[in-house]
Amino acid sequence: MPGSWEKTACILCECNCGLEVQIGGEGDRHFTRIRGDKAHPASKGYACEKPHRLDYYQNGPDRITSPLRRKDDGTFEEIDWDTAIREVAGRLAAVRDEHGGETIFYYGGGGQGNHLPGAYATATRRALGSRYRSSALAQEKTGEFWVGGRLMGSMTRADFEHCEVGLFIGKNPWQSHGLPRARVTLKEMAKDPKRTMVVIDPRRTETAEMADIHLQVKPGTDAWLLSALGGVLVQEELIDRAWIEEHVDGAEDVMAALREITVAQYCEISGVSEELVRETARRIGGAESVAIFEDLGIQMNRYSTLNSYLNKLLWVLTGNFAKRGAQYIPAHIVPITGKLDKLAAGAEPKRSPVAGERIIAGLTPCNSIADEILTDHPKRYRAMIVESGNPAHSVADSQRMREALSSLDTLVVIDIAMTETARLADYILPTATQYEKAEATFFNFEFPANYFHVRRPVFGAPEGVLPEAEIHARLCEALGAYTHEDLAPLHAAAKQGRAALLPLFFGNVLSNPKLSPMAPVILYRTLGPHLPAGLQSAAVVWGLAHQAARENPGSLRRAGFDGDGFEPAEKLFDAILDSPSGVVFAVDEQDENWARVKSPNGKIQALIPELLEELASLGNASTGTGDSAFPFVLSAGERRSFTANTILRNPEWRKKDRDGSVRINPDDASQLGVGSGDRVRLTTKRGSVEVQVEVSAMMQAGHVSLPNGLGLDHTTQGGTRIQTGVAPNELTSTEDRDWLAGTPWHKHVAARIEALA
Repeated sequence: MPGSWEKTACILCECNCGLEVQIGGEGDRHFTRIRGDKAHPASKGYACEKPHRLDYYQNGPDRITSPLRRKDDGTFEEIDWDTAIREVAGRLAAVRDEHGGETIFYYGGGGQGNHLPGAYATATRRALGSRYRSSALAQEKTGEFWVGGRLMGSMTRADFEHCEVGLFIGKNPWQSHGLPRARVTLKEMAKDPKRTMVVIDPRRTETAEMADIHLQVKPGTDAWLLSALGGVLVQEELIDRAWIEEHVDGAEDVMAALREITVAQYCEISGVSEELVRETARRIGGAESVAIFEDLGIQMNRYSTLNSYLNKLLWVLTGNFAKRGAQYIPAHIVPITGKLDKLAAGAEPKRSPVAGERIIAGLTPCNSIADEILTDHPKRYRAMIVESGNPAHSVADSQRMREALSSLDTLVVIDIAMTETARLADYILPTATQYEKAEATFFNFEFPANYFHVRRPVFGAPEGVLPEAEIHARLCEALGAYTHEDLAPLHAAAKQGRAALLPLFFGNVLSNPKLSPMAPVILYRTLGPHLPAGLQSAAVVWGLAHQAARENPGSLRRAGFDGDGFEPAEKLFDAILDSPSGVVFAVDEQDENWARVKSPNGKIQALIPELLEELASLGNASTGTGDSAFPFVLSAGERRSFTANTILRNPEWRKKDRDGSVRINPDDASQLGVGSGDRVRLTTKRGSVEVQVEVSAMMQAGHVSLPNGLGLDHTTQGGTRIQTGVAPNELTSTEDRDWLAGTPWHKHVAARIEALA
């Protein structure tokens, strides 16, 4: 209702802070006021400045409001939904029938707050026999997922609210957040003399400025620095031997490797003084609690998976797990990593069909997708569904990715706007924005009290678009995955209420080989119409609530969801529907952490031979770019005050640095003879661009950065399509990636810079 405050959440980073919004403007289609929601269980009224720009998303340029089909001349024509669904299903079924469903690849299904479509898409993929998928997580986190899986079959987060020492590695939470109420938490940590904030980053970031200790590592040498920290911990006996003896297997081999580290040499390589490294290790080893957060600065860099391992060894060897202020394993509504327990038992991940790359957490490495399409191989990907993603812009080597996407037999894009990927599609199926439908995120990582938030729509969707749940239901029906007769008993039961639907769904549907794969869309079709207005797409959450109740009964009981049989899950689902600000669904005790360690014997498995072998190789490894023609290290994608994810396509939201400058150290700028506002040519082995300079003391000599989220095009009010800023992946290469997880080295791109007249 115009003028009233509506509850929703931000969708610009993983924190998904709760918001209250007022709507108005032309046609009551705009956000007019935005503030933090004090009732939100995690953010508690906190919000940074970026959510105030969300109207640029909701009313962004190039909105699509009718299904589109590519014509022979490359332009698009509008078609009706019946035609679109029939033809898309037919095209994809033809690929399945001729080449196998495994040649139909799925990309996306997430974003920062658009996670319910990923659940519904599983039904479409099963109907087609599609086995392979990927998303932005495979650009960033799969190395860390693999390490977490090998160590304990689970992923951890950290309690920065209560830690004595907080360590951020390749992470600038002042800008990138990643923890609730990030700036409040950082300020509280910085002003408390009993607590210590440590930052490992080549840049003098906003967080580094606040820190007690800044280990300003040379770009790309984090592995040497982390090895030195681990070496000091072991060599100076700053470890918790009693805890290790009780909770860790394989630690002796790990400690033996770290004893061999030549700390002074590794500190020199990393560019950080040995004295400061030893001081930091002693502070970590002597602290009551240590919380550690690694992020893209090391996860999209050289030795990325090894970096994750070395980071986790810091808290494993000091016993900083399953206690206040340390690492923990949260309860999940949906674990974004999938099942990692097989890794803890030593199982090898499956491999992609063409390039043979490890598939970690179910995700094909993004850097191999083009190879999987363009290689002449009988199992190459021949069709692709892209949902809430933009791989033509976000995946390394955009030129090659565009070539790959253009070569597919069929490319279907499900999105709200004409993205760079959509322009290459055969069909575009337009969907509602995240504020025009029920939506949720599975980035629920809090402890001891974890929450889940189903957001209600605050706008009506325009004519011609459908929520993703409806699109997937129609595709499954067109593919003949189930019939109206199959659903008739469920429809009849749903009219009587969930109590009548329960035995049919959990008994008949989930035990039926034909219907069980279709469970998400069957819930949408049968339960959805009986949910409160606007919440039909939340039907799949009913199943997730029952899953959470089975997996974490004690956690739900402590959160107030008790009872026998299905009663806790039903209470939880009611609370989710009735709580516009979100609901605490789990309250944990520290012992729950050990119950979630999924190794065969319940202990942390510290020994990972592949990574100890790589650690041993560091003594003879090269540093720097290794190419005198490209003397600079480029970080291709830096989070800044006026950058966000690429759903904000209109650059007008940026009040500063609208075109996205390249940041460069003052000494480097002086040698090049350039100053802020001048333009330079930035060149890598893959591409060359002209860009404006920002001289910044944040950068160290030899290190430059470009912002994330730029290089998008949009149509102006005058009808002209323009691109603002540099698309970082025009400069990156697919072959520059981690050998194990395939994650790209976006933070370590060899480059050169030349002044322009």
